[in-house]
Amino acid sequence: MDIKNEETGSHGRYSATLDGHTGEMTYSRASPTLIIIDHTGVPDELRGKGIGQALAQNAVDAARKGGWKIIPLCPFMRAQAQRHPDWQDVIQG
Repeated sequence: MDIKNEETGSHGRYSATLDGHTGEMTYSRASPTLIIIDHTGVPDELRGKGIGQALAQNAVDAARKGGWKIIPLCPFMRAQAQRHPDWQDVIQG
């Protein structure tokens, strides 16, 4: 699955398109070492296909690579962070 990252100023978006439908995870950069994930949206056509999980894993991988932490304000990302104790190195709060 190809996940794209777009960042404009302090706002960013990870997106993945499958079968013509796009799921997204949006974030705000609070500082050079902290992002706040505030929304995850997956259209009904993509539910159950692992898009949300792939976006969350991508955010964690990017945080590890970039050396920043994630505040999971989005309920989906917060739930994923609780399910994955191995992500705690990049989760704040």
